Amino acid sequence: MSNEDITLTAGDAEATVQPGNGGRIGGLRVGGLELLRQGERFGCFPMVPWCGRIRDGRFRDGAVVHQMPLNSPPHAIHGTARDGAWSTARVSAGEAVITYDLVEPWPYPGRVTQVVALTEDALTLSMSVETYESSFPAQIGWHPWFHRNLGGEDVRLDFEPAWQEERGADHLPTGHRVDPKPGPWDDCFGMPGGVDVTLTWPGQLQLSVTSPEEWVVVYDEQESAVCVEPQTGPPDGLNTRPRLVTPLEPLEATTTWTWRRA
Repeated sequence: MSNEDITLTAGDAEATVQPGNGGRIGGLRVGGLELLRQGERFGCFPMVPWCGRIRDGRFRDGAVVHQMPLNSPPHAIHGTARDGAWSTARVSAGEAVITYDLVEPWPYPGRVTQVVALTEDALTLSMSVETYESSFPAQIGWHPWFHRNLGGEDVRLDFEPAWQEERGADHLPTGHRVDPKPGPWDDCFGMPGGVDVTLTWPGQLQLSVTSPEEWVVVYDEQESAVCVEPQTGPPDGLNTRPRLVTPLEPLEATTTWTWRRA
């Protein structure tokens, strides 16, 4: 099937899926309010087969060291799938299934499947990475750019992480866990009971980002947007906390955004 944009609708909610633009969610409108920052690099893109930065773009798999392109020098950032064209597998009124085959520069063959499901009050994103050949380390995450302001007061963020990954001068976790510090953030937090972050645009909308995963990066250093990124491991996790994709066991993750109007 083609990789043209897909529009999902449910009640007064509308989501735009863009297979041809890195498999991202190009927009999410609720009652006419667009929640995501617009533009070809924004919306909400999938981070796969890794999340955040890989130190110096290098990761080890057993005895082999692989070098990824330094697209955020001196590091490699956010995976390769957001730069590729995905294919549409199937579409119904409230659900789209899109796929992406891992190719160079990623050194292992594999397939990523993303399911986007919209209801009147929630958007659920599910992703899996499968291989039929050699096993490899991978990560899954999502990088939404929520508007800081929807025309009223700026958004408020509420979450209660168990810890914050101490961030080094190179923007990567040092390996030490510290008590959560006040923002602004470009930081990874641990939520062992599952990611649960609430964004409140006063007088307009409240949205909760949840996931069974225990890692979330919060990025709010830009004036126009706030990012809440559930993921299967911390930045540089291919080196520090690798999750293996094997022929018998895919890597799977999910996140749900649930909203209610004020």
